[in-house]
Amino acid sequence: MPALHFYDDPAAFLADVEHVLAADPVVTTVLATVTQRVAAADRRGEPRADHPHWWLAVREGDEVVGAAMRTAPFGPYPLYLLPMPEAAARDLARALHARGEEVVAANGALPSTEHFADELARLTGGRAEVHEHMRLFEVTTVLAPPAPAGRLRVAAPADAELVTDWWNDFSAAADEQAGRQGAPTMVERIEPADALRRIEEGLVWLWEDEAGRVVHLTAHNPPAFGVARVGPVYTPRDARGHGYASATVAAVSQRLLDEGARSCLFTDQANPTSNKIYEALGYRPVVDMANYRVTTPGPA
Repeated sequence: MPALHFYDDPAAFLADVEHVLAADPVVTTVLATVTQRVAAADRRGEPRADHPHWWLAVREGDEVVGAAMRTAPFGPYPLYLLPMPEAAARDLARALHARGEEVVAANGALPSTEHFADELARLTGGRAEVHEHMRLFEVTTVLAPPAPAGRLRVAAPADAELVTDWWNDFSAAADEQAGRQGAPTMVERIEPADALRRIEEGLVWLWEDEAGRVVHLTAHNPPAFGVARVGPVYTPRDARGHGYASATVAAVSQRLLDEGARSCLFTDQANPTSNKIYEALGYRPVVDMANYRVTTPGPA
C-alpha cells in the first residue's frame, strides 16, 4: 500500500523527490516552480504568510509514486496533486479529514484530483464538482504568426504598477472569456514588490503598439528542471483582437527554446479563443487537469 510522507520544509522535500520532478518536468512544472520559490524565500529569511504550507511524497517501498502540496497563498487554499495511485489519493483525503484540516478545493492532474475530491466529498457528506477543466500544453517548434505593428520589450522597473494591475486583472478576464459568472475565486494576486522582483529577473514581457502604448503582457516562470511555464497572458479589453497575444507568446516561447528551456502553458478548456491561439502557435496537449470544489450540504 502507498505510504504518505508529509514535509514542512520545501528544501527537504526537494532533496527527496527532485529526481521524480526532473523525470517528467512538464507535468510537474507547477509543483517544482512553487516549491523552488518557497525554498528560495526561506533562504532569504522571508516570513511565510499565515496559510498552510506542506508537501507530500507518496511512496511504495523506496519508490516515490506521487506528490502533492498545499501552499496556495489564496483562499480556499486548494491542494495541488500530481499523478498518484488512486489508493494514495483517497488515503490523502482520509488523512486530512482525520486531522481536522479543512479542505474545500483541490486541483491538479486527473484522475488523481478526482479521486481525492470524491473521497473527501464522501467523508464530509458533500459533493465534488469541477470548477475548471485545464489542459497543459508544450511547444517544441513555434509557428510564429505575422507580427502586428509595434515591438516586444522586456518590462522595466517603471512598469511595476502596470504589471501588478494587469497580473491581478488576469483571472477576472479569463473567467469572463470562459463564460463563468460572478467574481473569480481561487485567485493568486501579486504585490508590487513581487512584480518588481519578477521584472528584475527578466520574467515579464510587454508589447508596445506603434504609438509606444503598452497593449499586452506575457510572463513566465524561471525554468525548473529545464521547463519554463508561460503565463499569465493578458491583453486589456480595448486592445484585443489585434494579434498581440499571439505575437508575444510566440516570441517569448521561442526565446525560451533558444535559451535551452522547454516551454509549456496551461489553458482553460472552456476558453476556445485561447486554446485556438496556442494550438496555432504549435502548442500540443500533454495532460488534462481540473480544479475541483467540494461543497458541503447546507442546513436542512
